[in-house]
Amino acid sequence: MPPQNGYPVNSARSDESEDSEPLIENDAVHPQCCSVRLSLSVLMFFGFAVVYALRVNLSVAMVAMVNTTDPTPAENSSTSQACPVPQGTDNTTDPFLQLEGIPQYLWDSETQGWLLGAFFFGYLCTEIPGGYLSGHYGGSIFLGLGVLGTAVLTLLTPLAAQMGSRWLFALRALEGFGEGVTFPAMMAMWARWAPPLERSRLMTLSGSGANFGAFVALPLTGYICQTLGWPAVFYIFGASGCVWSVFWFIFVSDDPRTHRRISKEERDYIINAIGPQGTGHGWSLPLLPMLMSVPLWAIIITQMCSNWSYYTLFTSLPTYMNIILHFDLKSNGFLSALPYLGAWLFSMLSGVVADLLIERKVFSVTVVRKLFTLAGSLPAAAFLVAVNYVGCSHILTVVFLTLSTTIGGATAPGVFINQIDIAPRYAGFLLGITNTFGTIPGVVAPIVTGYFTEDHSLAGWRNVFWLAAGINIAGAVIYTLFGSGKMQPWAITEEERAEAEKKRSSSVSA
Repeated sequence: MPPQNGYPVNSARSDESEDSEPLIENDAVHPQCCSVRLSLSVLMFFGFAVVYALRVNLSVAMVAMVNTTDPTPAENSSTSQACPVPQGTDNTTDPFLQLEGIPQYLWDSETQGWLLGAFFFGYLCTEIPGGYLSGHYGGSIFLGLGVLGTAVLTLLTPLAAQMGSRWLFALRALEGFGEGVTFPAMMAMWARWAPPLERSRLMTLSGSGANFGAFVALPLTGYICQTLGWPAVFYIFGASGCVWSVFWFIFVSDDPRTHRRISKEERDYIINAIGPQGTGHGWSLPLLPMLMSVPLWAIIITQMCSNWSYYTLFTSLPTYMNIILHFDLKSNGFLSALPYLGAWLFSMLSGVVADLLIERKVFSVTVVRKLFTLAGSLPAAAFLVAVNYVGCSHILTVVFLTLSTTIGGATAPGVFINQIDIAPRYAGFLLGITNTFGTIPGVVAPIVTGYFTEDHSLAGWRNVFWLAAGINIAGAVIYTLFGSGKMQPWAITEEERAEAEKKRSSSVSA
């Protein structure tokens, strides 16, 4: 819900106390409906929907690409401990029968784990450089090229798989290399486009495209695999990324000052609301103060912990649905998608509520960020633990996994946008740092899951869920103790310091 005209605009500066942030009283809020900044958020939403579709498609397609989940099971395997096939259904544990002429491969669970994690090896390499360059030059070119490059590489997936698992690993790593710049570029753009009172809703709307993309891609991938064959998955999603990039390059600008279709009223509102923080940070960075910043380390550690459970389910849930619950590919795709539908809706709702709490001064920015982080992390961990106590109940397992990811969406207006609070001008670079650390679970979690579940037993999957829940809780506790929504001293510009000093002098004189 956009604020009504006449509400004061929150200044980008926060060198006063956390609970009494300064306001610009003479600027009315420009309506958000039909605005350029809202259009930018919607276009970003679809961009990240494509980005996550390109990521998650392999998780479901993997079921169709392999002709057995483990061609050489170990002796004394405890597979018999897994859940029985539900009676009266067509579900089966038989290998997926692909259309005639479509290849399948002999990849064991360990190989599959490495392939599912390969994307993140490349993803780790470009987030910090992407954030730095986006903060200096602007983020639109980096976000657009990141999606376009990943989409083009996705078109080559069937060829790489045919050449061997090592080639596919390398291709997925290259896709991650190209996509690593996208989220830092998004943050750098919002540092110039998002008025402080609208940050939560604009950024959660654009970022929620990731969950929406996963929601659409998971069942659609299963359907395409069974009707057209798994290679078609990568051709269709790759082409969609190429189409989106055309619209992006035509309609988007780095800065409201250079946008060709923005109204003067909206441009002035955005520039005045953000202030000096809405400009590039130049080539130099306060690296040592950043390194010593406790609030920044709180974001880093918490995002790593939260991402562990997210990436565990993101990459391995379709396998769990197939091996343990024995859902067929169509049911697998649909049920694996349900958590992301909930997270998409819940994150957008949380963003609106967070902005309202800040706008109406119910809580400070710091309290709001911590509140939503706790509200998303603790119940999500509890539902992961609950999965371990429902045995082979298909309904309860699906319900608890769906609720875990759904409620986890509340962290979107919490720790996941906190970089722009503590240092708006450096937000893209900081997101590159935090996302680099936050991507480490994307590399490690699928591999750990593969080792835990090598025998396809319920006991192995219980270890997976217990570990994810414990790490999630630890992150929430750390952020509650050390997180902050106050702009850090090293992020304040000289212009802002001079203006603050001028105000202090005027107050003393008066």
